[in-house]
Amino acid sequence: MTRPGETMEQAVARADRLLYIASLTERTFSRFLTGQCLEAFILGTMFFVSMLILRLPYAMLIAVVVALTALIPMFGAYIGLTIGAFLILVVNPMQALWFLILFLVLQQIENNLIYPRVVGGSVGLPAMWVMVAVTIGGSLMGVAGMLLMVPAASVVYALARENTQHRLLRRKVPADRYGQHTEEPK
Repeated sequence: MTRPGETMEQAVARADRLLYIASLTERTFSRFLTGQCLEAFILGTMFFVSMLILRLPYAMLIAVVVALTALIPMFGAYIGLTIGAFLILVVNPMQALWFLILFLVLQQIENNLIYPRVVGGSVGLPAMWVMVAVTIGGSLMGVAGMLLMVPAASVVYALARENTQHRLLRRKVPADRYGQHTEEPK
């Protein structure tokens, strides 16, 4: 449907742009969920193997809980820590301390090596904006907001980046001046 005073070509261009944004949104959300699930699986596996090596109780149960809660960006694994530490504390307080140390070590590995490569690369959003998106999403809509805001922010970030590239190309600014490829954005 065309707007008053709009040509058919303009309406088609507008529809194409909307389809492109919908496709970008679907692709970003899909990559984010895939990355989150892979990251959670890796973290759960690391916990399971480490807990077996250290002979900590409830290794499978706690590994699954940590993996599931790790699906919540940034803060989820700490929920798993609380549950796991409580379960082990009931059995042996000293082992609960070892679990806490193990958690801190594995969380550092996950936050500094695994998460940036697996999830960060999947959505193309810088770490600072991931933190901002999680904070805003959490304050607006709780856990669901934390999950939805990262890919939503990634879509907005990608559209803003494309718009900026397009405007720079129109002004004939050389691509090497802003460090981007020279292809025409859609």
